[in-house]
Amino acid sequence: MTPARTSRSILPGFGLSMGFTLAYLGLIVLVPLSAAFLRAAGMSTHDFVAAVASPRVIAAYRLSFGASLAAGGVNMVFGLVVAWVLVRYPFPGRRIIDALVDLPFALPTAVAGIALTSLYSAHGWVGRWLAPLGLQVAFTWTGVFVALTFIGLPFVVRTVQPVLQELEPEIEEAASTLGANRWQAVTRILLPELAPSLLTGFALAFARALGEYGSVVFISGNMPMRTEIVPLLIITKLEQYDYRGATAIAVVMLVSSFILLLLINLLQKWSRRYHAI
Repeated sequence: MTPARTSRSILPGFGLSMGFTLAYLGLIVLVPLSAAFLRAAGMSTHDFVAAVASPRVIAAYRLSFGASLAAGGVNMVFGLVVAWVLVRYPFPGRRIIDALVDLPFALPTAVAGIALTSLYSAHGWVGRWLAPLGLQVAFTWTGVFVALTFIGLPFVVRTVQPVLQELEPEIEEAASTLGANRWQAVTRILLPELAPSLLTGFALAFARALGEYGSVVFISGNMPMRTEIVPLLIITKLEQYDYRGATAIAVVMLVSSFILLLLINLLQKWSRRYHAI
């Protein structure tokens, strides 16, 4: 009998590279996260609940999750519009606008926060016109929403744009020749194809907004029970040497991040299956 041959990869060094990958991820990702969970595990149930469910913390949860959800929903709609314009319509300066979409990626978050605060404050270029109307953006819940919308838009655009590029315009033209109006072509042909990527972009924008700190801390005003976000509350507790309270809140946000990561991977898996059919 001939011995069974083991299939080898064309690229050598799998064992060494896999060992390096696991060691690197363990040191950089798993060890710090495990330290947070272990420190929180040393707290009693009463202390943990008191740390993560106080009225001030609940108000910060409500603002962070609510504003992130609202910003993700708005970005899902307008990100689709931006991606549609960039893919479907040739016009002068399209490459420049396409590059500007990535600006929130490259711009330091602190710079974005200062720019938005200067723009929407009572004496800013936009805020001075809103103030007489009784509309205040800076140092309110609205300012947090604006900042999170700013940093989350590229995630939706860059997720939807490749899918739109693969959808040939002939599909819409065929639907039109078969008697479908514009609304029917959008709702019955385009949106079902774009739904997986739209949901993935929404989840990515929501996850990014949930952990945002730099661009929000300037425009929010950081008022407890009103405009204080969860990352800022964690920093505040660390400055007050309340390490256990900060760790407990951080664990809640870590669990939320893990759930979002799971949802994003499930959406991407669903998207691959959907397009493979």
